[in-house]
Amino acid sequence: MNARPPVISMVIPFYNEADNVDILYDRLATVLDATHCAWEIVCVNDGSSDGTLEKLLALRHRDQRVRVLDLSRNFGKEATLTAGLDHVRGSAVIPFDADLQDPPELIPELLAKWREGFDIVNAVRSSRAGESWLKRATAHGFYRVINRLTHVDIPADTGDFRLISRPALEAIRLFPERRRFMKGIFAWVGFRTAEVHYQREPRHAGKSKFNWWRLWNFALEGITSFSQVPLQMASWLGLLVSLLSLLYAVYLVVATLLYGNPVKGYPSMMAAILFLGGVQLMALGVIGEYVGRIYEESKHRPIYIIRELDDQGVAAGAALPAGSETDAPPPG
Repeated sequence: MNARPPVISMVIPFYNEADNVDILYDRLATVLDATHCAWEIVCVNDGSSDGTLEKLLALRHRDQRVRVLDLSRNFGKEATLTAGLDHVRGSAVIPFDADLQDPPELIPELLAKWREGFDIVNAVRSSRAGESWLKRATAHGFYRVINRLTHVDIPADTGDFRLISRPALEAIRLFPERRRFMKGIFAWVGFRTAEVHYQREPRHAGKSKFNWWRLWNFALEGITSFSQVPLQMASWLGLLVSLLSLLYAVYLVVATLLYGNPVKGYPSMMAAILFLGGVQLMALGVIGEYVGRIYEESKHRPIYIIRELDDQGVAAGAALPAGSETDAPPPG
């Protein structure tokens, strides 16, 4: 382990990224060494089933600045990122993806903004190489939609790659929720924020673990975490349907008085029943999303469980409480 406390802490979730471990370390170490700051890389293995953990442990024994947290199973990226943030010791924390789509060479620019006094420095994607037009379009649309629905300004085209100062990190650690949308949490805490723009590269090796189903659930998680607009929309939609139904009922009464009732209208009746039934089911689904979140939070289960922390002999199964590590001094 370094004699000096780390100034820069990298947090990297790993899930079946064995082919990226060595090249990722080489590029990061080259960039971090050039900063002339003490640094650490906190690698969190999220239940990988390939050789990711073995490669991380080998890297740890080669360089004591690498720390490895092995979770007991696959908890998902948001929980994995939370685990890493709970165990960093640096004054500047940088979450980073293992696929190398975000360039490590951008880190000095993030640090420069931090030294200017910014607490959060977002790395904003100017382009997304290696991704289909459909994924780019849906990602672009998601950030615009969620910012319309929430009172929190979530930076568009910004992933987890950013710099977070120690004061901002301590604020983030105060969040108790189990189902987490980290991009929203990063934005919610506020603090002085800056942006650095870059061109996103294609994935170095392997394939993305986010299929369309996971991306859809991720979008729902983000919206329901930071917005009550869907509930309000369900209420307004119910009010609109009730008003239309009332107008239709008035029309039926007037038409019956004027023209009689020859027992017609089966198609219109079925259309009204199916329409109302669909609206009710949709409203129940929206309410169910929020009730499900309440249910998950009420159980107070841990966000993650660490099976083993390979860090100066910490025993298997240990989990250090947030804020228990030594804080590094701010940069000079």
